[in-house]
Amino acid sequence: MSGNLEWNKIFGAGLATALVIIAVPQIAGAIYHQEAPEKMGYFVDAPEEVAGGAEEAELPPDWGTVLPTADLAAGEAAFARCQACHNIAQGGADGIGPNLWGVLGGPVMHRPGFAYSDAMAAHKAEAPTWGYDEMDQFLTAPARYVPGTKMSFAGLRDTATRINLIAYLRSQGSSLAIPAPDPARQPGAAAPAEGAAPAEGEAPPATGADAATGAPVTGAAAQPTTEATPAAPPAATSEPPGN
Repeated sequence: MSGNLEWNKIFGAGLATALVIIAVPQIAGAIYHQEAPEKMGYFVDAPEEVAGGAEEAELPPDWGTVLPTADLAAGEAAFARCQACHNIAQGGADGIGPNLWGVLGGPVMHRPGFAYSDAMAAHKAEAPTWGYDEMDQFLTAPARYVPGTKMSFAGLRDTATRINLIAYLRSQGSSLAIPAPDPARQPGAAAPAEGAAPAEGEAPPATGADAATGAPVTGAAAQPTTEATPAAPPAATSEPPGN
């Protein structure tokens, strides 16, 4: 009889333990119930940009200034990432992309027989030559400059790297001349709109220099458009002549 009581105690203790294990999470969940937030995360109080505030436009490179000082070795190193698709050796074969010998300054789609994309053919009608600006914009973001191009290269966002690469491309069979420095492409050299009157208190441009080039103007163009008013003769005195 006592043995049965012992087994009953064991079963009772086990049953009580099971009930506690099951009941405790239910009771705790009811006590500490939390509602899910409507919006996840934390609000960061950051001031919004002023509406209509335009970002300062980046001036295109002044090729007459940057090309003479470009690093050709760095440009050749930058071209290493292009070699998987392009050959730049004179007379070299095309790869996945066309051979790039003499591409700068040459016509768009300069390799006869290469299967260019329809997008590049449409672009050629708008910009038929690979000039410095055109190559710079293409290397920055090929898919943005020529939408639909087959070139999968993401582009070079670093301006100095692009300048060095373009200088290297120029050294590989290009006869494109380096232009004269362009002051309008220097930082802070934005000129007033054409025909705009000078600001109050600002002196008008000198008449002895050409407004566009700054070169001295000679000949008739250098003469003032109005004649100076001659000085009035001195007033006569009341004394007779000879005194």
